[in-house]
Amino acid sequence: MILIADGGSTKCSWCQLDEAGQRVYFNTEGYNPDFIDTTGIAASLSSSLPEGVPRTQVREVHFYGAGVSSQAKADIIGNALKQLFPAAAIFVTEDLLAAARALLGRQPGFAAILGTGTNSCIYDGQRITHNVDSLGYFLGDEGSGSFIGKRLLRDYLRGLLPDGLGAELQSAYGLGSRNDILDRLYNQPLPNRFLASFAKFAYDHNNVSYCREIVLEGFEAFFNNLVIHYPGYQSLTFNCIGSVGYNFRDALTQVARSHGMTVGKILRSPIDDLVSYHEG
Repeated sequence: MILIADGGSTKCSWCQLDEAGQRVYFNTEGYNPDFIDTTGIAASLSSSLPEGVPRTQVREVHFYGAGVSSQAKADIIGNALKQLFPAAAIFVTEDLLAAARALLGRQPGFAAILGTGTNSCIYDGQRITHNVDSLGYFLGDEGSGSFIGKRLLRDYLRGLLPDGLGAELQSAYGLGSRNDILDRLYNQPLPNRFLASFAKFAYDHNNVSYCREIVLEGFEAFFNNLVIHYPGYQSLTFNCIGSVGYNFRDALTQVARSHGMTVGKILRSPIDDLVSYHEG
């Protein structure tokens, strides 16, 4: 039996795959090693793994995770997984490889993630060969949920939202004072997830021109700061995974085509196709 996990910053999607090819899916919270340590991951998994997962019978765990940018980051997750699955071989790598394998299988091409954060690459069918660094939510992550949320929250705090939208945002999220919001961003855990939560507001208010415009601007920034810097990008098909890319796929398709790229797959989650990759 093996476990395959697609670990975003907000949610982690799992599949338990047995020798007969039977799949059992479940979810836990996301585990980005930039924001949580081994102890925290192990504690969360201990309380959230379904009772039916036979921990001692798992022989392999393939974990693809957001924030796995080095061996040290991989070890934060890997050491937690070893505590939960003592008999298993543990493989931890970046979520971008999961996106590439799910979107492209063993064929070369371009793959991107647009979810809580952003990432992208050129993939040769086996490994990632070119990556323009997204730089995380402080400096980059253009087009992501945190990028859209940052714009919404900034305009809210400066009183720049269109009439009525600020009150709706305040009501929907129970926002407190300026200092409360800044404390949530600078002093409390998972600020990227907090920012990304506001992308849903933009989706729910897609009929408001302001919300449509900030989403388009986010995707334009994603292309202008990341995608166009890949050599020969216009000869590649644009493929993307992630809730933001999927929910706003019409806007994303519009922007991709305006930059001369043909659009291929846009998926909400890679987990089904990723499991198929490991079955093959």
